Amino acid sequence: MEKLLMKGNEAIGEAALKVGCRFFFGYPITPQNELPAYMARRMPEVGGTYLQAESELAAINMVYGAAGTGARVMTSSSSPGISLKQEGISYLTGAELPCVIVNIVRCGPGLGGILASQGDYFQATRGGGHGDYRLIVLAPASVQEMAELTALAFELSDKYRNPAMVLADAILGQMMEPVRLGDLKAKEPSKPWATTGAQGRTPNIINSLEIVPELLETHNRKLQEKYARMERTEIRWEGYRLEGAKIIVAAYGVTARIVRSAVAQAREEGIPVGLFRPITLYPFPTGQLCALTREAARCLVVEMSAGQMVDDVRLAVEGRCPVEFYGRMGGMVPTPREILGVIRQMAVSLQGGTSA
Repeated sequence: MEKLLMKGNEAIGEAALKVGCRFFFGYPITPQNELPAYMARRMPEVGGTYLQAESELAAINMVYGAAGTGARVMTSSSSPGISLKQEGISYLTGAELPCVIVNIVRCGPGLGGILASQGDYFQATRGGGHGDYRLIVLAPASVQEMAELTALAFELSDKYRNPAMVLADAILGQMMEPVRLGDLKAKEPSKPWATTGAQGRTPNIINSLEIVPELLETHNRKLQEKYARMERTEIRWEGYRLEGAKIIVAAYGVTARIVRSAVAQAREEGIPVGLFRPITLYPFPTGQLCALTREAARCLVVEMSAGQMVDDVRLAVEGRCPVEFYGRMGGMVPTPREILGVIRQMAVSLQGGTSA
């Protein structure tokens, strides 16, 4: 099968087109600009619509309109731009409209910087807007996964009538790797709820406003039941060298690739350590990590942030073993040597029988 050398941002765009996305609304911000630039060129070639909105707020509300017709639609941005979209994302979720949102994360808070970060984990997994809601959140670790998880995001978004987010970072967005796209095909379900004209049927109404409190509570309970189904059926994760691991290192995205190198070196030194990589950040693989920590003595969480996923890891571990954290911020990327040094210190502590 043919491989193409593509940037991560471009791979997302081409994967979206292959699975039937025909509407893209966005606004430029570094480091995701290659994605809207790619869509601006390719959308007319496939009969789709590309529109650069006047703002991020306008873009997300255009997504709402297109999603309401049942179309496969996508938007993308980077951290400050995603912040501006949060009200619209809450509306989309409340109205149960499927769409895909791409966040190529940059440093914050505020305008921060244009280098890679993982500081948007809370925003993505907790529902960054108002109300009780969740997004499906997928975290690729390679350009190939940028494509594959974009296709999966459209599939899951349609399945649950819920927005899905591809959460990557500036490194993955900008880096180039060989990628296979041939297996990606459109598999769109029927959407009888869509607002496509009411000739011969009762009109469909799409709305997130409900004034009657009893009815709004019923709607919210329906949403919570949907999220519970996601947590039962849509968890995805990857393990590396977890057999007999006494130290489990949890990391996602590009950081997991760096951790993998450190774990390989530590194993060569005889340290029983393994990598746990969540692919779905929501739903988080809580039960899977919980089971692994029954035999582990320590956990280490590595992130390009001040520590956000570490909260989910601690919830999963339920106090069975100490959970330590190592992070870099401001666009600084942890190196395999740094992470290996932390693993070595933990191994020495284990041998000495000291507690955290």
